[in-house]
Order: sequence, then structure tokens, then C-alpha cells
Amino acid sequence: MTSQQPAPEAQHTEVSTAYLAQLDEEREAAMATASHPGSSFAGADAALHDRLESQVEQDAAEMTALMLDLGEHPEVAFEEHRSSRAIVDALAGHGIDAQLGVHGLDTAIRAEIHGAGAEDDDAPTYAILAEYDALPGVGHGCGHNVIAVMGLGAFLALAALAKADPSAVPGRVVFLGTPAEEGHTGKEYMAREGAFEGLDAAVMAHPYGYDLADQTWLGRRTLTVEYHGHTAHASAQPFMGRNALDAASLMYQGIGLMRQQTPPSDRIHAVIREGGERASVVPDHARLDLYVRSQRPETLKDLSKRVEDVARGAALMAGVGVSVGWDQHPPSLPVRTNEALTGRWVQAQRRRGRDPLPFGVVSPILAASTDFGNVSYRLPGIHPVIRISPPEVALHTREFATWAVSDDARAAAADGAYGLAATVLDALHDPQLATAMTTEFEKAGGAIDVPGFFD
Repeated sequence: MTSQQPAPEAQHTEVSTAYLAQLDEEREAAMATASHPGSSFAGADAALHDRLESQVEQDAAEMTALMLDLGEHPEVAFEEHRSSRAIVDALAGHGIDAQLGVHGLDTAIRAEIHGAGAEDDDAPTYAILAEYDALPGVGHGCGHNVIAVMGLGAFLALAALAKADPSAVPGRVVFLGTPAEEGHTGKEYMAREGAFEGLDAAVMAHPYGYDLADQTWLGRRTLTVEYHGHTAHASAQPFMGRNALDAASLMYQGIGLMRQQTPPSDRIHAVIREGGERASVVPDHARLDLYVRSQRPETLKDLSKRVEDVARGAALMAGVGVSVGWDQHPPSLPVRTNEALTGRWVQAQRRRGRDPLPFGVVSPILAASTDFGNVSYRLPGIHPVIRISPPEVALHTREFATWAVSDDARAAAADGAYGLAATVLDALHDPQLATAMTTEFEKAGGAIDVPGFFD
């Protein structure tokens, strides 16, 4: 008698790249004619920009070394102790005292520059943000090591200008090191502890496969659904059971069918985490974890209600109880981009030899989420992306982590640092730009109650 050999492992069907190829063709066609209009505002004096750019270049070697160091020592959300300390030490090396462990998070950082007029209560105040958390198992597959030094390099360049001549930086500039963006919402935790109070605007930039002035960032909520049934012998007395796994399966199918009636940019993804222990026992407990994403706060709220309705409907069909838990960590809103500030970023990038494309050139179907969205609905902000890799290299991959320590990343770190610093400098020196920035924000709906939005 011979033992039965295990069946060969099944292979998945081939994944077609036809749709991505079509998007590439459409993007190339759009890029041939697309151009961001730039900015009609004067901004800061050209001589100030010369000094600013010179300072960024002077600090570039130090920023590159820090970028590579962070890339070699990735730390996940809320555990960025080495990374945050390295940034604080870099600030100290430039004579800047920084607070570590602020706004409710152990690895959050705050430092400030006070230029001319900073003592006035109504002095203009801008924040430059930096991220430095990494992904489990992937490292800096989202390039936060690059984000960190773009923000830090921008802040240090403005600090040097203010030290040499306080009138070069008329107001206050705040550096905020913001932990735990990956899979969490560190900026929202910080916001609830006052991090963004008293600020006129906030800026940051993100590495990507393109230079884009503005890209789609979806709002995101998380949901845990648990079904509670009643066990029974699955053969002898199945009619005495109430199957929690049936409800989980019905919900999974229900959201799949619901996708037919949602906008293309909406996203719902789910896994069934628990569904029983033995096939001979009717499961009395099942659990699903879900992400729900949409392109507008209002549509995210609507989609959330529809998903919850599916969860409760599945419980009714299976005759089981249900508990619905939203947002173990605070939700992320979409990014509301301030076009007045974006135009100055574009002008600064053109000075560096880049030409950021306008919104829509890259399909909004290719979209992720960021907790900067929560900031952008509290005050004006920008979150452009800067190229460090070929377009086909996706975020959250080991390949992108390799590009995050490449020569292209080094160039982007300097270009991004100048771009962020230049945008802030322009807003500080150009009252018309500052007014347009604020007016645009108010016309878009102004600040919203982020913590209470989904209540």
C-alpha cells in the first residue's frame, strides 16, 4: 500500500496588466499637453530665494546621510524612537531646541523658528511636517525617510535665514515630526492635543513615481464586525445552531455586490479573520476587518452607512447578533489641496528643473490614503508628490524602499526641501498670497469638526 502523494500546489491565474497599460497610455497622452499654470503671486524676493536655495544645498550632504540612516533603520508606527531622536539631534546640531514626546505621542517632535514680528499674537505661523515611520516587513516602502529630510531640510534652511536676518522670515515657522501615518492616524492624535492650533497653514511632500502638484488621496475608515450565533452539532442537530460564519459570508458577498453601485474611486476591502474552529461545529463567532475609502468626506460618510447596513442585514438573514466597531484608530479624511500654495510649490520645483503635473493627469483610480487629510480640513495645506522612482514602482513595496535610498531620492530630498521652504517663505512675504490661501480655504467649506464628523 502506497501513501497518497499531496496534490501539486495550485497556481493562480495570470494577472493581466492590460488595464495598467491603458492607464499608462492615457497618462502619456495627457502629459504631452498638460501643464500646471503655476502661480500668479509674486512671493518672496528673488534674492531671498537665492539664499534659501544656497542654504538647502549647504545642508544637502547632512540630510542625505540622515535619509540613508533612517532608511537602514526602519521603525514602525509609534515605535520610531531611534528615528525621532536622530531628527532631534540634527536640530540640536544646528542650535535648535526641539521637544520630543509632545502632543500626546512619545515620538512626536516640535521645534519653532521665530523671525521678525514673531512676538505678535497675530504673527503668521506656518508648519512644515515630517513623517518617519516605516512598514512592517517592508521598511521604508513608502519613502518616509525621504519625507523626514524634506521637512527637516526645509525647516533648517529657513532657520539659517532667520538667524542671519530675522526680517527674512517675518513670523513663525513650526517643525512638526508626525509619527504613525502607516496604518494609523498620528496627525489626528496630535491634532486633538493642540498640535495645529494657531497655525495658518501646513505643508509637506511625499515621494512617488511622478512629479504631481496634486494627487488623489482617499479618506479611510476601518471597521470591525463581529457576529454572535449559537453552536450546534453540524450533523446531528444543525437546526439548533445559528451560524455566525454564514453571516460573515453574507456580508462579504454583500459588499462585493454593493461595489456595482459605488463610484470607481470608492474602495472597500475586507478579510474574514475568524469563522469557527471545526467543520463539525456550527460556528458561534465570526469576525471581519474592513477598510472603507472614498474621495470626499461626505461620500465616505455615506459609504460607511451603506456598509454598516450590509453588516446588520447579514445578521438578520443568518439570525445572529452583530456588533459593529468603527475606527479603532481615528479615520483619515481625503486631502483638500490649497491651490494658492500649490502654485508656489510648482514655481519652486520648476526652479529645480522639475515640472509638476496638474491634478488628473495620473488617474484618480490609483489612490491611497494619508492622515494629512485630517490636517487639510482644519487649515490650508498642500501634500504634493515628488518623483524618486519609475512610475511602475508601487508604493508599499520593497522595490520602492530601495528607491527611497537611491540617487533619485537624494535629489528629490533637496528639491523637496527647497520647495517646502520656498512655499512657506513666499506665503510669509506675500500678503496677497496669504489672503488668497485663506479665502480659498473658506470657500471650500472652511474648517470642519474632524473628530465629530462621523458621529
